[in-house]
Amino acid sequence: MGSGFKTWPPILCFIKLGTGRKLSSLPSVRQRNNGTLNRKHFIIVRKLFIFTAAVFLIFVSASYAQPVQQEIPSEYGYIVELGQVIPDFDLVLPDGTILNTKDLRGKVVMLQFTASWCSVCRKEMPHIESEIWQKHKDNPAFALYGIDLKEPKEKVIGFQKEMGITYPLALDPDGDIFYSFAARDAGVTRNVIIDKTGKIVFMTRLYKEEEFNSMKEVIADLLIDSMKKK
Repeated sequence: MGSGFKTWPPILCFIKLGTGRKLSSLPSVRQRNNGTLNRKHFIIVRKLFIFTAAVFLIFVSASYAQPVQQEIPSEYGYIVELGQVIPDFDLVLPDGTILNTKDLRGKVVMLQFTASWCSVCRKEMPHIESEIWQKHKDNPAFALYGIDLKEPKEKVIGFQKEMGITYPLALDPDGDIFYSFAARDAGVTRNVIIDKTGKIVFMTRLYKEEEFNSMKEVIADLLIDSMKKK
């Protein structure tokens, strides 16, 4: 054999010639073990991450799917209940347009009861305009109607202009619509949210920020659900 192989065992010659790597560059047993441990650690961390992410998504989905739970205090003065189909009535707008509640089936509907003399209504209406109407007015699955209690058409038109609202105000000169939802001695400021089947799903009284925000969530969730079922 040539002199080049006398000082190198055959296996080492193969390593030297076949790989071109020096012995000092080959991984030691400890390094190989560390590499194995690092791979195992990576696999464990990855599985833990995937499990954690899955649990988080399940929790978020479950939380999102839960509807806002509401109990209506008796002092709110409602004579209708959650889950009840709304009474049948016509909405008459100042321009003469007439809509029956049956025409609104298939939409998420918000009814806002108001009057020009109601200070709380005046406080709430700008929030309805900016936070609800402007957000959802272009959604064909949503409808919002204010219902003005016991005021003539000219007063309602002036009230709408004064408040700077762009959602429609319907007339209720005798209070027939209002009193089909609330007791005779009940205060005017209230909102009723109706799902696309015509059932009442949320009701408010006065303007309370927390309740108002919950109402916004209910509307948004109903609209999302409506889009999913198309």
